[in-house]
Amino acid sequence: MSGIAIFGAGGRAGRAITAEARDRGHRVTAVVRDPRRHGDIAADGVSVVRGDVRDPQATSTISDGHEAVVSAVTPASGPEALADLGHLDEQFFVHGVDALLDGLAHAGVNRLIVIGLFANLQDEHGRLVLDDHASFPSHLRPFALSHTAGLERLRAADTTVDWLMLTPPAVLSAAAPRTGRYRTGGDTVPSSGPASLSYADLAVAVLDEIEAPRHHRTRISVFD
Repeated sequence: MSGIAIFGAGGRAGRAITAEARDRGHRVTAVVRDPRRHGDIAADGVSVVRGDVRDPQATSTISDGHEAVVSAVTPASGPEALADLGHLDEQFFVHGVDALLDGLAHAGVNRLIVIGLFANLQDEHGRLVLDDHASFPSHLRPFALSHTAGLERLRAADTTVDWLMLTPPAVLSAAAPRTGRYRTGGDTVPSSGPASLSYADLAVAVLDEIEAPRHHRTRISVFD
């Protein structure tokens, strides 16, 4: 089967996507900031390499020879880790998008899947979730704005890369089992009410879009 490079393979989403890709028979290059911390990811069909998603040379070199690239990168793995991070680079996701699009274009890799953030979906009033100051935590707003800037950069890009942002719900479960089922939507919060998804089923959606692309140069939501 084809090769898939996964940036951010050490995080919860990245690990799930790596496992799903391997189970489907794909050769996986798992890209992390520090391979010494993520040696447990290595397995038959999975190689672990060092790489920074914000480095165009790294994204080009690592992506070369792969059919698709996934970015599940985040500067912090959760609210607690984000609080411990201290300074957040507000251009983190913009730099990542720029490097990925540039690197993939140079490497001749066409398909890019980026994991998005629930906070920049729209609510029933047409307002971004992150702009609902009554319910969205203010300390997470800089992170949400940084993520949103990355989405806007993707949408504005003049690129040959066939990108897709998959945005999961706010509630993602590492313990929930893989069902192989999910629903997709657009830029709005699901009208059926609060949604959830397992990391395993998020990974199913990612691999489905790599193996049989249905959405192109857009952002969609994915939920249970």
